Amino acid sequence: MWYAIISEDVANSLDKRKSARPEHLARLNRLKEEGRLLIAGPCPAVDSEDPGDAGFTGSLVVAEFPSLEEARAWADADPFVAAGVYASVTVKPYKLVLP
Repeated sequence: MWYAIISEDVANSLDKRKSARPEHLARLNRLKEEGRLLIAGPCPAVDSEDPGDAGFTGSLVVAEFPSLEEARAWADADPFVAAGVYASVTVKPYKLVLP
């Protein structure tokens, strides 16, 4: 089943994001290689593709896992969690309808 992993950043998270980004992207790329990643990306703090120093307010990942528990365990092991980027992470079942 698909799961939405919705993360909210702590204030001023940009430096923490930059330091943990290579490990964070490596995990996402593994999901992609396994055919289990639907979408992934950050939410800019301003209305711009490149928010610069404004940084990001959170992230959205939609990926396939065998169970809600496994999706939560994967989200909990994110390098952004360990680096203190996220203030909160919510994992919900997601039903793909379109496209």
